[in-house]
Amino acid sequence: MSVCTNCGACCASFRVDFSTYELESMGGQVPDGLALEINGSTCRLRGTDHVPIRCIALTGNVGERVACAIYEWRPSPCREFSEGDFACNKARARHGLPELV
Repeated sequence: MSVCTNCGACCASFRVDFSTYELESMGGQVPDGLALEINGSTCRLRGTDHVPIRCIALTGNVGERVACAIYEWRPSPCREFSEGDFACNKARARHGLPELV
């Protein structure tokens, strides 16, 4: 089991902006209803524009057990995020979780 399924800190720490071309209506895979248009070419996953941040697709409790409801259809910023990298550890620290090595 991946550390990510027990964490979810990234999904509750960062804005997730991506190209409108990743939306279903534009030929992509991200469900349109889960995104807000920022401008003509960029949109944001709902919940990542709020304080506190929490992606609408995140299920479960951060630091315990989590899942992404749209994992197969998640946008490119989520796909590019890497377990244990600087941003991951920054998100973990925000939620009082230990750094990954």
